[in-house]
Amino acid sequence: MTSLILQKTLKNPIHAAGVGLHSGERVVMTLRPAEADSGIVFVRTDLHPEVEIKASVLSVGDTQLATTLVNDTVSIATVEHLLSALAGLAIDNLRVEVNAPELPIMDGSSSPFVFLLQSAGLTEQKAPRRFIRILQTVSVLEGDAAATLSPYEGFRLNYKLVYDHPVLKDHTAAAQVEFSPTTYVREIARARTFGFLSDYERLRSMNLARGGSLSNAVVLDDCSILNEEGLRLEDEFVKHKILDAIGDLYLLGAPMIGAFSGVRSGHRLNNRLLRKLLDTPSAFEIITFSDERDLPAQMSVEPAFTE
Repeated sequence: MTSLILQKTLKNPIHAAGVGLHSGERVVMTLRPAEADSGIVFVRTDLHPEVEIKASVLSVGDTQLATTLVNDTVSIATVEHLLSALAGLAIDNLRVEVNAPELPIMDGSSSPFVFLLQSAGLTEQKAPRRFIRILQTVSVLEGDAAATLSPYEGFRLNYKLVYDHPVLKDHTAAAQVEFSPTTYVREIARARTFGFLSDYERLRSMNLARGGSLSNAVVLDDCSILNEEGLRLEDEFVKHKILDAIGDLYLLGAPMIGAFSGVRSGHRLNNRLLRKLLDTPSAFEIITFSDERDLPAQMSVEPAFTE
């Protein structure tokens, strides 16, 4: 008996509130089920009429401090952590309503979003799930930073941090992850964003990062971690970069079968890589699976994540 791999959405709507990283103001977000084949759509409910912005590689505008999606003059910022959680739990279709130009930063990781999504419950839909399989290697370079996609039977992510900072030098600077929902929740979702105290002071002088604090980021001064509780994971720094990459890659609109490798890459380079991929039709194919047994083993659907 074959088992078609199907798309998923939420079983029930769910609400959350938090602080906007840059505004420092309260942001209310509602996650709602969406129809099959509709993808991930962000909705600015504070505007009249409401404005929808589809999660897409081609919708990415500013990438300086986060991944920001734009529709004409309207934007929604810091979408990568939620998108990462959606990729982690294999959710294809969702309506994300938010009453501000940015998502709540929560605790700086994707773990709160994972909790929200699991609390709402997941349900399968009567439409096959599409996958993007990498057929040829595609790379982009920018100074001493690089990002690459290459063929691989699974979804593997490699990342290497390069920072001239004593704390970062004392912790794991490179990591490789074989992606699965279980691996995502256990090893990646809890990794928080990190930054430097000097950068926060500069950004606040520009009226940015007004919501940034020790409760939603790992903050480093010149020689130490300022958070009293320290790190959640010994390799939290590099794991957060992988968390970000998973979110950025999900802007392709489908899970990937292939390998990602990044060296000092960030949102800008990740988006350049995806745009180059889309501009190279021979480098990928979009496929579905009529039998779950044909999916790479570590990517197998895990029933515990669906109600």
